[in-house]
Amino acid sequence: MANIASLLKQEIARVARREVRSETEKLRKASTTFRAQIAELKREVISLRQQLALVTKANDHARPVAAPVDAAQYRFSPAKLQRHRKRLDLSAEKFGRLFGVTGQTVYNWESGTRPGKDHLKMIAHLRSLTKRQAHAQVAERS
Repeated sequence: MANIASLLKQEIARVARREVRSETEKLRKASTTFRAQIAELKREVISLRQQLALVTKANDHARPVAAPVDAAQYRFSPAKLQRHRKRLDLSAEKFGRLFGVTGQTVYNWESGTRPGKDHLKMIAHLRSLTKRQAHAQVAERS
């Protein structure tokens, strides 16, 4: 006859395995549910980001042009003027048309010559224009 201690030990191990299996099955189901919810939330975030980008893009086109600032408050930097001109994708000549000056004058400003107060106000005003608005103004003045 088998030893009662070994039979008891085997029975305890069998019951413990069954309990562990049932508990881990509950955790697996919960984990699967959570993963599905996380995937759905990620898809929703992507969708909302796309909608936000569309709304932002639409608002950028409808954004009003800012009022010109006082020339005394505007800090002029030749390098920033050149970067802004390139960001707007305008040649020096076309950029000059916005101010009623030649392309050479724009190159002089980019080389360190300081524009007059009237032109500083125009430059400050131009900083608020989008690329599309700037090209439209150049086309109007051509």
